[in-house]
Amino acid sequence: MLLGCIGDDFTGSSDLANTLAKQGMRVTQYSGVPTAPAEAGVEAGVVALKSRTIAPQEAIAQSLKALEWLQAQGCRQFLFKYCSTFDSTPEGNIGPVAAALAERLDAWKVIVCPVFPATGRTLFEGHLFVNGKLLSESGMQDHPLTPMTDPDIRRWLARQTEMPVGHVSMAAVRRGAEAISAAFEAEHSAGRRLLVTDAIADADLMEIGAAAAGLPLITGGSGIAMGLPENFRREGLLAGGGYDWQGSDGPCVVLSGSCSIATRGQVAYHKARHPALQITVDDVIAGTTTAEGVADWLLAQEGLPLAYATAEPAVVRAAQETYGRARAASAIEDLFAEVTRLVVARGATRIIAAGGETSGAVVEALDLDALAIGPEIAPGAPALAAGPLRLTLKSGNFGDETFFETAAKILGGA
Repeated sequence: MLLGCIGDDFTGSSDLANTLAKQGMRVTQYSGVPTAPAEAGVEAGVVALKSRTIAPQEAIAQSLKALEWLQAQGCRQFLFKYCSTFDSTPEGNIGPVAAALAERLDAWKVIVCPVFPATGRTLFEGHLFVNGKLLSESGMQDHPLTPMTDPDIRRWLARQTEMPVGHVSMAAVRRGAEAISAAFEAEHSAGRRLLVTDAIADADLMEIGAAAAGLPLITGGSGIAMGLPENFRREGLLAGGGYDWQGSDGPCVVLSGSCSIATRGQVAYHKARHPALQITVDDVIAGTTTAEGVADWLLAQEGLPLAYATAEPAVVRAAQETYGRARAASAIEDLFAEVTRLVVARGATRIIAAGGETSGAVVEALDLDALAIGPEIAPGAPALAAGPLRLTLKSGNFGDETFFETAAKILGGA
C-alpha cells in the first residue's frame, strides 16, 4: 500500500476513494480500522471513521489507531480527509486530529486544503467559498451539528489547535509546483506548520499535489488527492486497473437524513415523482414511527421509495431544542440503521443513503468491512459494492436534483 487515508465520515471517504480511483489507483475503502492486513494489490487504502462530530479526544484516538494500521501496511504518505466545507466546531475535530497526526508523523509542512472545484468549493486568500458564496453565507451556517459561521479557514483552524497556522496564497499556487514548494518552505522557516493553501481550479490541485511529493501528511477535501497518484506513477509504482463493476437488479430503497440545501432539493424532486415517507424526530421518539413499520412500507412500494428525515433548518433546531442535539440525531440514525438491517434481510440489494450520519448508520448496521469502488454517480459520490450489495453514500451537499434516480440506475448496472 502506497497512500494511507483517514476519512472522518463514510460519505467523505467514498468521495476520496472515488477521486483516487479516477486518477488510476487501486483503492479499497475500509469501514473502521481493519483487524487484519490489507489484501494484496491495494495501492490506496481509505479507512472510513465516524469521527467528525464525536469528542475531540476520541476522534484523535480513532485517527491515530487508523494511522498505525496504515503504517503497518507500508504506506509512504498519509492523507487526512475531511469535508470540503470544513465541517467542524470551534473545538474541533479537524484541527486537533490534524495536529495529532502531524506530531505522530513528525510532519512540519502540513497542507490544509478543503477544496473541490467540481462541487463549487474553492479557497481564496484563506477564505472558503461554496458556489461563489462565502462559506458563512452558503447555507452551511445552518448545519445542525457543525454550523460554519466563519469562512476564514486560518482563523477557524487557529481556534481549534495551538499548532501555528500559515497560508500559501493563490499567487504562489498559480506559479506552479516549484513556487508552492518554496512557499511551504518559507512558512516552515517562519514557524508555521499547518499551511492553509489556496486553490480554485483542478489545475491548482494538480500543482499542489506535485509539490506534496515526499510530504508525510496532507489534509483536505477529496480534491487535494487529485495530484497525488501522479507522484507514485512517476516512480513506476502504480499497477493500473480498477474494479470490474457489475450492478444488481434487486429492490432499491432511498434513506435520507441530510438537511443540506442540495438534499432538500433532491427530496422535493423525488417525492413529487416517487413514493415518499416523511420521518420526524417527534414520531420516532414517541414510538409512532418504528423501523419495522418503515421497512414494511419501503418494501411494499412500487418504483423507487424514499424514507426521509430531511427537514428545513428551523424544524431541525426545534427538535434539538426539545430533545437535545445528541438525542435528536441518534433517534434518526438508530432508526435508519435498523431499517437498513431489515430491508436487506428481506431482499433489498441496492441502498442509497444521503447524508454523512445516515451513511455511517447504514454501513455500521450492515457491518461492512470493505467496499469496492465502482463508477461515479456524481462528483464526489461513487457507486460501491460489498458482496451482493450495491450502495452509494452521498454527502448531503452533492448531486443534482435527479441524484436518487441516477444512483438507482447505476447501482442496477446501467
